[in-house]
Amino acid sequence: MLVHGALTDASVWHGVIGRLLSRGYPVLAPAMPMRGLASDVAYLRSFLETVDGPVVIAGHSYGGSVISDPAALTPAVRALVFVAAFQQDENETAGELNYKFPGSKLTPETTVTRPYPGGQDMYLRAENFAEVYAADLDPGTAAVLAAAQHAIDPDALGETLSGPATWRSLPSWALVSAADHSIPTEAQRFMAERAGSTVVEIDTAHAAPVAFPAETADLIESAVRGSR
Repeated sequence: MLVHGALTDASVWHGVIGRLLSRGYPVLAPAMPMRGLASDVAYLRSFLETVDGPVVIAGHSYGGSVISDPAALTPAVRALVFVAAFQQDENETAGELNYKFPGSKLTPETTVTRPYPGGQDMYLRAENFAEVYAADLDPGTAAVLAAAQHAIDPDALGETLSGPATWRSLPSWALVSAADHSIPTEAQRFMAERAGSTVVEIDTAHAAPVAFPAETADLIESAVRGSR
């Protein structure tokens, strides 16, 4: 199960999905609403309740916050994979984790909000998208991602988990992106170390599943094997 984060949709996993399918793994990558952490958690839980068999679940970016919430997961989940992702803990918010260490270029200057009925949607400005999110992708690919962003209500980044983080009781793996200007690399290292995650570090920007799909798929496969 592959959970996308903010500012991209499930297409961020396309290269990873193709590789996992070719290795014989069934894969699902639901489209997340991005309207709030609690509502995203409830959505993922309802989706997981329709899935039979053991599950390894991976989250990219804010998707890591969603899979860190115990209310999101069913007993079928055996392992967690965090890909350039938040590994949020109880009583923390994604927003505070993002600025715990310097380096994030997600700022009021690089983002724009647009109203929707009942809230606000946050986007990266097109001219800043590559620098903040996808610096190691070719400019054409980064421009397509910028045009097709899946916005997030910024209030979601201020919500806390519903209980003790899932990574406290489930084995976890983490891909740390060493050239990340969205979630700072030091923040990712800090979160992975305290979670006791098995870590792979790659010199890549935030869109790690797009830039390094083979390595991302390999890490997920390692989690599958390690959870058996």
